[in-house]
Amino acid sequence: MATPNVILPEKGKNNILITSALPYVNNVPHLGNIVGSVLSADVFSRFSKLRDRPTLFICGTDEYGTATETKALETGQTPKELCDEFHKKHKDVYDWFEIGFDYFGRTTTEQQTVIAQDIFTKLYKNGYMEERTTTQPYCEKHEAFLADRYVEGLEGRSITRDLKWGTPIPLPGYENKVLYVWFDACIGYPSITANYTKDWELWWRDPENVKLYQFMGKDNVPFHTVIFPGSQMGTGDKWTMLNHLSTTEYLNYENGKFSKSRGVGVFGDTAKETGVPPSVWRYYLLANRPETNDSQFEWTSFIQMNNSVLLANLGNFVNRVIKFVNAKCDGVIPEFSADYKDESFDFPGWINDVNGQLKEFIDDMEAVRIRAGLEKLMQISTLGNNFLQYRLDNANLAEHPERTHTVIGLALNLCYLLASITSPFMPSTAESIVAQLNAPLLSIPDKWDHSALKSGHKIGKAAYLFTRIDEKKGEEWRSKFGGTQASRLAEEEAKAKKKADKERDKERKRLKKEAAKKEADALEKKEAVETELPLRGKVAEEQAPPPAAAP
Repeated sequence: MATPNVILPEKGKNNILITSALPYVNNVPHLGNIVGSVLSADVFSRFSKLRDRPTLFICGTDEYGTATETKALETGQTPKELCDEFHKKHKDVYDWFEIGFDYFGRTTTEQQTVIAQDIFTKLYKNGYMEERTTTQPYCEKHEAFLADRYVEGLEGRSITRDLKWGTPIPLPGYENKVLYVWFDACIGYPSITANYTKDWELWWRDPENVKLYQFMGKDNVPFHTVIFPGSQMGTGDKWTMLNHLSTTEYLNYENGKFSKSRGVGVFGDTAKETGVPPSVWRYYLLANRPETNDSQFEWTSFIQMNNSVLLANLGNFVNRVIKFVNAKCDGVIPEFSADYKDESFDFPGWINDVNGQLKEFIDDMEAVRIRAGLEKLMQISTLGNNFLQYRLDNANLAEHPERTHTVIGLALNLCYLLASITSPFMPSTAESIVAQLNAPLLSIPDKWDHSALKSGHKIGKAAYLFTRIDEKKGEEWRSKFGGTQASRLAEEEAKAKKKADKERDKERKRLKKEAAKKEADALEKKEAVETELPLRGKVAEEQAPPPAAAP
């Protein structure tokens, strides 16, 4: 019997299992970490659910390994205390960014140990492992081996580590060893699912009925495409295997890199300090998602996208039509016909244009082309704005009431469609739109229902979806979050040049001193040569043998 109130796959349906790369527990994620995994996965999860598919979105903190032990030593905590602290920090960040996990767990659980040891044991029994003895640097003070990534010249990687913090190796003689974190971490996906529901195998042991989508930054690809699937296959068990891998390049900050230690860039726990709502952050990160190349976070473009795209396009369209209906129609949708035609405008052609963009939106999202899907959303909103031009005003309402009522009805229904397709990207914005329309959020349809909101339906009050950001804020935030890295790099280059000049002067002095010494040595040598013969003659004279005795 299935666990109540949990999401499970359904026979005959397109069941979608989504994982985001497990964030490592010993730091706070920056914007690049967020868009590269959890945010992208969240968008696809929300889209899939709005397409009425059984969808499970799983993530959690990756907590074992050398880095955790090392960080705990630095902070004076136990590994568990450190993990508890940062697990909460991660969860708080993702909650603020409106990441809708179905379950956010962690790898330091009993289920993780059980499943990881089961996989390890089967790989061992099936002959996919070999025992090797290696020599490693060892710290007697901390009773720990140095992580092999700090040592040059090692070949290959073992799947065991000499640590205390990790999943124990289930073999005699290996009591002081644990599983390598990257062998262990990916097993966190099924183990976290097992902590979510006892029926976890319905998701992870049914490749015929479940499609697995995994989201991550490019650095994590080898572990998810070699180690994890290789481990699954090596067990000989039936596993749900990778169906689609969605990866990103790097998101850089103002022509440089994010750095928590140097206070450079916006991190998950500091974005809220700007006062800018999560929807704007989500939109900007997704519009800038580094899908094929590295991309840049820049304050200038951040503000420009809010003001010129979100506010001027989507926000303007929704606010304009809802305010007009409240002001001129007492908030009630007037009688209108979706089949209305006149010579002033090609209404059927415009409806076809909306449906054409909707189809492209769905195609892009099915293929996990998230940036392209977001662009189609804004193109549909642009169709709405263009539709209102010269057709929604007092003069048209007075002179052409039937046509204006049709514009109102179709525009409000386009707002309704926009709420659904906006929801995966900006869930709070979508909630605001449907609240203003006084209607529930609908699934994303294959074809737009342009009469879903009927004549006589009373809508809610208008509210701004977005507010303008003063361009001067850019300098304030740039200063607050470390300034442009370009200026810092220039400063660092100046310091480096000064240091190089100093070293060069020092070297010049050394060479000058050395040259002077060589000159002095040469002069001394010359003097020695000049006195060599007379001295030898004098010695010879003084040491001449006595004359022979007379016969």
